[in-house]
Amino acid sequence: MMETPDSGHLNSGQPGPPPSGPALTATADYTSVVAFRAVSIAFEGPPVLEDISFSVAPGETRILLGPAGVGKSVLLKLINGLLRPDQGSIQIFGHEIASMREEQLFPLRMRTGMVFQEGALFDSLTVRDNVGYQLIQERVADEEIDRRVHEALRFVELDQTFDLFPDSLSGGMRRRVAIARALIHQPELILYDSPTGGLDPVTSTTIIELVMKERDVYRTPSILVTHRLQDAFTLCTHRFDPEQGGMVPLPKGTTDPNTTFLMLEEGRLIFDGSLHDLLHTDNKFVREFLE
Repeated sequence: MMETPDSGHLNSGQPGPPPSGPALTATADYTSVVAFRAVSIAFEGPPVLEDISFSVAPGETRILLGPAGVGKSVLLKLINGLLRPDQGSIQIFGHEIASMREEQLFPLRMRTGMVFQEGALFDSLTVRDNVGYQLIQERVADEEIDRRVHEALRFVELDQTFDLFPDSLSGGMRRRVAIARALIHQPELILYDSPTGGLDPVTSTTIIELVMKERDVYRTPSILVTHRLQDAFTLCTHRFDPEQGGMVPLPKGTTDPNTTFLMLEEGRLIFDGSLHDLLHTDNKFVREFLE
């Protein structure tokens, strides 16, 4: 069961002020936290992503489905500016990033939390220093780092690991620490790259419950990459109940209206819609994937 943190500590998920820095001019009235328009990218061969268009609204969770090798992780790297598209427009918080310089991207990345595949923790650093790594780089005072790390670890129910090293943690605990690290800057967008990959079903459910908690308590918009249908369906058919400290099923026949699906096939976006539409699509590839 999960304890709900005091309100006001972590981000509400609403768009904040535009970041400082040279030549950062946001669209005056943007309605999408993320917006792809006809985005394509290739690496010395056929396109990895081709003509991709979709958006993420404030408070929306988008579940990105597809088998290995269809471009899911590449899409996340494009959002973070770690890769540049060959064609198309990418807007983050109303800022066009496709042609931004690295120093312009940095303040936008500060507004985005990233949970990498398998956690990607530094084994030589304690949990405290892993979670607070960015704050350390920014030379934040030690007392402030300690406070914010404890707060993030309490959110994922791992405050007792503060002084431990990653090699003493289970796989599921390492993923929860990775989520705490992603939350340390109170992000306005969270990117989850296969957060349950390689975990057993029980541990996977614990991670999905954390994703749901962030979604329902703080309404942080997010994109979650997964190939596990059970995780995706659980997010759609359950909600986090602060009073019970855990997730509970939604009434039969209803789904979370702010949790929707995207699906890739060989680098092309072949589905964008609700769980109901996903289950009733005529697309042969989607139906085979679901089965």
